[in-house]
Amino acid sequence: MRRILVTNDDGYRSEGLLALADALRLLGDVTIVAPMTEASAIGHALTLRHPLRIEHMSEKLFAVEGTPTDCVNIAVTHVLRALPDLVVSGINKGWNLGDDVTYSGTVSGALEAALLGVQAMSVSLKYSRAFDFSYAARASAAIAESLFETPLPSRTFLNINVPKGEPNGYRVTVQAKRNHITSVAERHDPKGRPYYWIEEGQDEWHPHDRSDYQAVRDGYISVTPLHPDLTAHQALAAVEKLSFDASAKVR
Repeated sequence: MRRILVTNDDGYRSEGLLALADALRLLGDVTIVAPMTEASAIGHALTLRHPLRIEHMSEKLFAVEGTPTDCVNIAVTHVLRALPDLVVSGINKGWNLGDDVTYSGTVSGALEAALLGVQAMSVSLKYSRAFDFSYAARASAAIAESLFETPLPSRTFLNINVPKGEPNGYRVTVQAKRNHITSVAERHDPKGRPYYWIEEGQDEWHPHDRSDYQAVRDGYISVTPLHPDLTAHQALAAVEKLSFDASAKVR
């Protein structure tokens, strides 16, 4: 039977996580290893400076005092004790689109799986006061089944974003770009000492007909292939033209 690992960054109690696991059980043996508490916007962080503990919450459900990346590694080495056939991270409460994937703990759960050579995807749903995870869960199962039939190239994974309500269908998309403007509010505690709160930056996306952002705005499920190679291949020639001598010794 196929072994499926489910994780997230909203914590093991998240309704989106449980809906996702339920949908994937039609495809294989599902094990959940997720953070003990919310770990949103933690990116691809790995815990190295304090010990990690696992709590066996119920059958096939484990909570880890760590990040999504920690969860995947703990699952592989001490829960499953083997690589799964698929890792699915989500369903996140809120989109992970465009440049924001660099901050996302949800996306990083799938990224870690890809680094380990496992088929993987991350799933996120538009933020809402009343979440309906049913469409996102069913879409995740359909895409997972497709991955079993036609695996992605090595070190590649899918980032899936789902609009609110019934989707119009699927679109294969590219990662959107948006303007990044830092917004950090200064406030003061009762003793008058300043503290700082990082706020949402400017939410202005660059227009692109095939972007993940445009797809979900149009009511479609966005399916974006990602990989961990951050090399700017198109810039190699420009770097080679820089004035430093690449063959010279550094003194």
